[in-house]
Amino acid sequence: MRQKTAAAGTAASSAFMVAAVVILAANLRAPLTTVGPLVPDLQRELGLSHAAAGALTTIPLLAFALLAPVAALFARRFGMERTLFGSLVVLFVGELVRPLSGGVFLFLGTALIGAAIAIDNVLMPALIKDVFSHRVGLMMGVYTVTMNMSAAFASGLAVPLADEWGIGWEGALRFWALVAALALVVWLPPVWRQKSSASGTPAGSRRLSLWCSALAWQVALFMGLQSFFFYCIITWLPELGQSKGLAADTAGWLLFFFQFAQLPMMFVSPLLAERMDNQKVLIGSAVLLMALGTAAFVAGQGWLLWAGALLAGIGAGMAFSLAMMLFTLRTRRPLEAAQLSAMAQSVGYLLSAAGPLLFGALYDAAGHFLPPLVLLLAVCAVMIVFGLGAARDKYVDDEVA
Repeated sequence: MRQKTAAAGTAASSAFMVAAVVILAANLRAPLTTVGPLVPDLQRELGLSHAAAGALTTIPLLAFALLAPVAALFARRFGMERTLFGSLVVLFVGELVRPLSGGVFLFLGTALIGAAIAIDNVLMPALIKDVFSHRVGLMMGVYTVTMNMSAAFASGLAVPLADEWGIGWEGALRFWALVAALALVVWLPPVWRQKSSASGTPAGSRRLSLWCSALAWQVALFMGLQSFFFYCIITWLPELGQSKGLAADTAGWLLFFFQFAQLPMMFVSPLLAERMDNQKVLIGSAVLLMALGTAAFVAGQGWLLWAGALLAGIGAGMAFSLAMMLFTLRTRRPLEAAQLSAMAQSVGYLLSAAGPLLFGALYDAAGHFLPPLVLLLAVCAVMIVFGLGAARDKYVDDEVA
């Protein structure tokens, strides 16, 4: 009887942690992707240039890069659960501040949101490796799909919320604070169960000098380049669609379609990757699809835009989930996964932070989208080189002391 009770308790605890992962994941991209379709409103009401609008995506990416190294330190000191809960508090505050009157609050709230998500980005793969050690591929699929499904709905709903619901761009941005509030409630029990302020990180893990590892650098650069591509698309695809004749709300749904197209292979890719000796075929396929989608954006309008969103979306979804999976596949222990995640996201997001700003600056200079789209094709060419290196069947601690 005691064994059955213990088993039932374990199952309930596991199910609750699945729910906790899902609700936290729902908060990690939606606050960012809801901005793209609202860029024309922000430019009109706040007088933002294309470069300044690009900075609304660049600021969170800089936060991802600069704060990623401290996430593992916070986890060592306070435990993963408490650190994640604290990040949700910051996220909630940022989402309330961002829509307040004036451009200063817009950028301040964006910075707070970026800081919170930076911590979550690093610790969630490590938490999954720790809590779901025998189902890492499955839970990474659930995590990445939830993250990007919420992102897809955020981009698709942004204009309807602002216009049809009559709450304006301010209300459309503030809407996602409700999801953050729900996450805070769900994460209270895991925080309460944590026994001490130093618990929550697995014993027996050591700090690695990853900066000397060629494999760690390849993971980091693959991470950065796929993020460079993704954040350029989510920031500028709605305006690209409008420049080729789509209405504002239709262009928002084009971004939704790009996001939604990611989901099937985003779920399947980690499951396949976990069963392979190396991930070269998966990574090569992902980058090829991203390049073909970009070429379709260059080629024309109408159905080609939707075909491009489909191909680029499938490829980007594969690339992102594989990048997340590499943090667990190239390490042996949860805290080492957090260390690789911290390094890769610090380097990677610092690289990708230039993406939306550079994309917008190229558009401002040329007056059309051909130069920035050619830039994305060049990014794909470099990405395949580092991606194939990161896909090797090795561990980073084989290279470092």
